[in-house]
Amino acid sequence: MTSVSCNFVRIYKKLIALLLFIVLVVVVLKFCVVDKDPDSDMTASLPGSNSGIPDKLWQPKYAILETTMGEVVIELYWKHAPTTCRNFAELARRGYYNGTKFHRIIRDFMIQGGDPTGTGKGGTSIYGRTFADEIHEDLKHTGAGILSMANSGPDTNGSQFFITLAPTQWLDGKHAIFGRVYSGMNVVKRIGLVETDKNDRPVDDVKITRAYIKMN
Repeated sequence: MTSVSCNFVRIYKKLIALLLFIVLVVVVLKFCVVDKDPDSDMTASLPGSNSGIPDKLWQPKYAILETTMGEVVIELYWKHAPTTCRNFAELARRGYYNGTKFHRIIRDFMIQGGDPTGTGKGGTSIYGRTFADEIHEDLKHTGAGILSMANSGPDTNGSQFFITLAPTQWLDGKHAIFGRVYSGMNVVKRIGLVETDKNDRPVDDVKITRAYIKMN
């Protein structure tokens, strides 16, 4: 009986040790899995990801609009309108403008685009549905080639923009200027001459086939 009891005690101790080892392994594995999750979350929210807003140090100098009528290079005014420039540049980086139309064209006035619905009623900013006007007193609609935000009233900026075809000083203080045509003004002028209907919509679509950014 004594020998049997000793064997039982030894077996019992081994079972306890085995169970403790299994529990320890499970705990270690659990902590390893938990440690991976925060890294994934941080990666998803890094500045410049499609779900976030770029860091303020990210300031590409140019945006290129490849259209069905030629290429237009835009110089962005980061010093005067950083919030508006960031919105436009990030939307371009995401491919938001790819395939969109210049849905409103008025000869000797402006060409308007940036609405993915093509209706003039759509589009959102990277900050939400809309964001506030960023008006700078040094920037005026003094001539052709000015890049400015289209809106439906104060502080209703989204994704739509327009490029002027002539001086439009009556827009000063009402629309946020954030850049100019650096090259390709001949393309802008040709777009401004296309045939339109009674609602200022081009009879034949004029599209931005691709929009992208260039650092310098």
